[in-house]
Amino acid sequence: MTGDASPHSLRSRLRSLRPAAFGADPAGERMERIRRSPNFADGVFQNPLGARTRPSGSTIEFAKIYFQKEARRLRTPAAPVPLHPTTLADLARPPASGLRLTWMGHSSVLAEVDGRRVLFDPVWGARCSPFAFAGPKRLHPVPLPLASLGPVDVVVISHDHYDHLDLPTIRELASTDTVFAVPLGVGAHLERWGVSEGRLRELDWTESTEVAGLRLTATPARHFCGRGLRNQQHTLWASWVVEGPSGHRIYHSGDTGYFPGFEEIGAAHGPFDATMIQIGAYSEYWPDIHMTPAEGMRAHLDLQGGRPTGVMLPIHWATFNLAPHPWVEPGEGAISTAAEVGARVALPLPGEPFEPTTEDVPSAPWWRAVAPAPAPVSASVRAGGALSGAGGGDEVSAGAVPGSGAGAVPGAGTGAPEAAPTA
Repeated sequence: MTGDASPHSLRSRLRSLRPAAFGADPAGERMERIRRSPNFADGVFQNPLGARTRPSGSTIEFAKIYFQKEARRLRTPAAPVPLHPTTLADLARPPASGLRLTWMGHSSVLAEVDGRRVLFDPVWGARCSPFAFAGPKRLHPVPLPLASLGPVDVVVISHDHYDHLDLPTIRELASTDTVFAVPLGVGAHLERWGVSEGRLRELDWTESTEVAGLRLTATPARHFCGRGLRNQQHTLWASWVVEGPSGHRIYHSGDTGYFPGFEEIGAAHGPFDATMIQIGAYSEYWPDIHMTPAEGMRAHLDLQGGRPTGVMLPIHWATFNLAPHPWVEPGEGAISTAAEVGARVALPLPGEPFEPTTEDVPSAPWWRAVAPAPAPVSASVRAGGALSGAGGGDEVSAGAVPGSGAGAVPGAGTGAPEAAPTA
């Protein structure tokens, strides 16, 4: 075989046809570093605790539940989601306490820490999908345009799923001089989208970097990765710790199932002024890789040394329809589980800044005004849902969980209007 017919030439041609939103596979020195990682074995990144990343149970039964008419109605707000009306003006004033969080929806949070600005998992796109014409749409607008946000010192990415790593958003941020802190391997995507190597801080679990006086540490999470038709598990997923020069500490969970490692993270880096914890897009069909509200509260307590200190900000809910549970259920679950343990939980409108170390933390259940119908919190959510199986499960390949980028669940990663994307 010679010339253009060589296998190398064919692979190059196939890569050139790959949609930009799929990103890029790690190669060269980046791939060599991945192979040297203590968290990489048998050709893939490994979870800290075995996790099923393919849905359990029958795909047919899941589809019946997911696409049932009444269930679909309950997964969507009945009226426009209220947004905080003065986000831009509020952000123009420095936080008196030195620490302020602004939830922009889903897992996107702007954190202002001792005069520095950190933007977690920014997703400003209309859909979390590789396609502009299909895939789950936003259930509410972004509170303000990305260009209006102002300078950001560092963008932190938890993993490469579409609802956390958004091509249009990254391309807009690539035109600035912000630094990107990402898990090992994710830098390959960003470089393809125009971020220079010099602006990347690519970390393995427990590694740290300093940006603008902030110390950022990648910490373990229980999830998986993947954007394209083949999920090779060559990009890491992570939670993140950020510490400011004055000692303010915050934690962002990214996506994760519950696992005992939260206690270790808390012992090494906590306690935290605030934790940003994933509480949405859970299901009994994938109990190991997303947390219920009760599991999220348990994680918060673990991170705080078993004490209900600091403030928990629920994330990964209300913005996209990614799982079978009702739209209001994560918020209601956050309220009930916080009350049970005496913890403080922040419930801001999208775009509502608050200072977690003060007494003035938003706590009103704003979603009830636009809820499709009264929806009691299920017994499984109150009891912790999948906690009984949190320690079980075999490590399997990714690809069939809704949003894994390929999956067998109807619409997963394919852009079906009601299908769950990378979650």
